[in-house]
Amino acid sequence: MNIRAQVSSVFHLDKCIGCHTCSVTCKNIWTDRKGAEYMWWNNVETKPGTGYPTRWEDQEHYRGGWDGEKQPLQLRSGGKGKGLLNLFHNPDLPSMDNYYEPWTYRYQDLFQAGQGSDQPVARSVSMVTGQPMDPKSGPNWDDDLGGSSLYAANDPSLEGLTPDERQQLFATERMAFFYLPRRCNHCLNAACVAGCPSGAIYKRGEDGVVLINQEKCRGWRMCVSACPYKKTYYNWTAGKSEKCISCYPRLESGEMPGCYASCVGRIRYMGVLLYDADGIAATAGLPPQELAAAQRELILNPHDPAVIAQARRDGIPFPLLEAARQSPVYHFVKEWGLALPLHPEFRTLPMLFYVLPLLPVLAKVEGGVADMAQASFSSLEKARLPLRYLANLFAGGNEQEIKAVYRRLIAVRLQRRADSVGDLSAGEVEQAAAMVPPQMAREIYRMSALSSIKERIVVPPMAREMAIEAHTDPHEHRGANGFGARLAPARRW
Repeated sequence: MNIRAQVSSVFHLDKCIGCHTCSVTCKNIWTDRKGAEYMWWNNVETKPGTGYPTRWEDQEHYRGGWDGEKQPLQLRSGGKGKGLLNLFHNPDLPSMDNYYEPWTYRYQDLFQAGQGSDQPVARSVSMVTGQPMDPKSGPNWDDDLGGSSLYAANDPSLEGLTPDERQQLFATERMAFFYLPRRCNHCLNAACVAGCPSGAIYKRGEDGVVLINQEKCRGWRMCVSACPYKKTYYNWTAGKSEKCISCYPRLESGEMPGCYASCVGRIRYMGVLLYDADGIAATAGLPPQELAAAQRELILNPHDPAVIAQARRDGIPFPLLEAARQSPVYHFVKEWGLALPLHPEFRTLPMLFYVLPLLPVLAKVEGGVADMAQASFSSLEKARLPLRYLANLFAGGNEQEIKAVYRRLIAVRLQRRADSVGDLSAGEVEQAAAMVPPQMAREIYRMSALSSIKERIVVPPMAREMAIEAHTDPHEHRGANGFGARLAPARRW
């Protein structure tokens, strides 16, 4: 057993209001530079929809992630040989049309326009060519168009739905959609790390954050091809690749990332997970339908004395173990089984999990009273969002995983209604309690609706001086500071 720590996240989709505050915060902090205009390290998509960049989920086109049909696993984008051949022409890269051509406005036209009978306007101008242009797309161009035939109908995750399910999804009177915030997943089996020819991308040992060394990066963009979530971008001015860094300077000072601090809906949870690194290869090689459950099994119990003892032998400090015991992510993912990874079939083992949006209330109105408990558990197949679509998104096509999560969510809702309104029968309450114990239901409700920010965001002490404990005595390291490099840099040749 090789225990490692990973700073992980849970996004509660039932609480996301699609305000894009997280995206704007990230843009203002990290990507408001020349060449980074089209970079959205954090973006919010409307689902069903094609997302950003367009149809990023279609790996038959983009060739991202790992190929599960080959053992041992191989990148879909190919090995080093194919990377060398595609060095100067990579057909799997997203084009500017898949993103959007960034633009600004000629604001001086508003002030310098001559006197006339019409209202002057600020003409849109391309930030790439400097020429006037008409914007055709953007990072949230399909915002709230979850039922449109233009965007939602082209969602790759609709594959496998029957014509009746598609009609059910796009019928005007039954139209339903939800918001999907996305950022880098900082995966355990990151394809971008494996696909980088120069070794510029690496995964930090102390917290699992995936970073790009800007000095080593040669701008070959194989990381963009390899990442199935398309969360690595190319700066066309600097000639380097860039991606979400999980605001690691803030983490090291005990603060949460910017997008977490600004989240209006309080949907974001952050904490530490312990996992067995020796099981990554076996887990990633399983059939798609088993990946979500297998990734959950990869996560270890931070309260287990045997796990704690092995973690100490593997160099994980006590403060990090204490943060793992208080982690809200552990509760949602492992203990309660409510959070699932996005597209586990990409086999990168993403460490960003999602609590599914609770389906529209199933109710029967009689005498002006809505009975929501009747057939709540047995009518999931007739929900407004087809379970097969959600299974394609979060469970590798395994509908049983989706049903299990929704039964727990509905059980919590029924128990809360029984406590607050008291209009459910004893049989209905017993059925819900059999699905989720009452004490667990209260804990889920409190963490979802009433928790403080210190409970939702448990940032461990990630100071860099603590990371050296695994290989260097901290006192010796501190005494040697200020004398420059003590060891010659390692060469790869």
